[in-house]
Amino acid sequence: MVSAADRVRNPARNSVWLEEKTSRTRRSDQPAGLDRDRITAVSVRLLDAEGLAKFSMRRLAAELNVTPMSVYWYVDTKDDLLELALDSVFSEITPPAATDDWRDRLRGLATSYRELLVRHVWVSPLIGTFLNIGPHSMAFSLAVQDVVRATGLPPHGQMGAVAAVFQFVYGFGTVEGHFVQRCASAGMSQDEYLAEAMGGISAAPSLRKSFENARNLLDARAGETVEEMRERDFDFALDTLVAGIEAMASR
Repeated sequence: MVSAADRVRNPARNSVWLEEKTSRTRRSDQPAGLDRDRITAVSVRLLDAEGLAKFSMRRLAAELNVTPMSVYWYVDTKDDLLELALDSVFSEITPPAATDDWRDRLRGLATSYRELLVRHVWVSPLIGTFLNIGPHSMAFSLAVQDVVRATGLPPHGQMGAVAAVFQFVYGFGTVEGHFVQRCASAGMSQDEYLAEAMGGISAAPSLRKSFENARNLLDARAGETVEEMRERDFDFALDTLVAGIEAMASR
């Protein structure tokens, strides 16, 4: 058993993926149909619906219609559950075919990672909190490494390129996910929310001048909807990063 205190004392060594595998065979008094996979799947569903702040072992047990102790038979801590849930959603990223051009493969991975962050808003605060060494997270990491090796960059520059692309995607997807969630919470479409926000900003004397100075940039983005503008921004930024990698590889 790994306690929460153990994780605090040794955060770099404690992970559900580093613990010795012990038999978790269902006891006779355990509910039928309960196992780690089901517990993880329900955890993801709860995190999607209610968010990270409201997630607890007690809430999960209630959703499963079991006692909290039944859950603890399969996982030792809440952190175990969060690690399992985090890794499980990385299975939604499908590595592109190895025969594709590295640029297309990179764009595919970046786009899929962004979609993951938007679809599961709770994921971004957990990345970096855990080691992310589960099988699905590692499959994504290995796919990224394979693509960056194909760019022609020298080994000492490859991780910098990974950081440039995927930290950009992390930031972009995190902000996008929170904005989408904020609009949903307000009961408004993204376009309605933006129109109301921009109206409030333009009507505020203290903000009007700054808003007017940014008007040309906003207008230049074009697009009929918030989603269209965002897609254009993402594609342009990613193309800029790809062009930078090409330039650095040719030096």
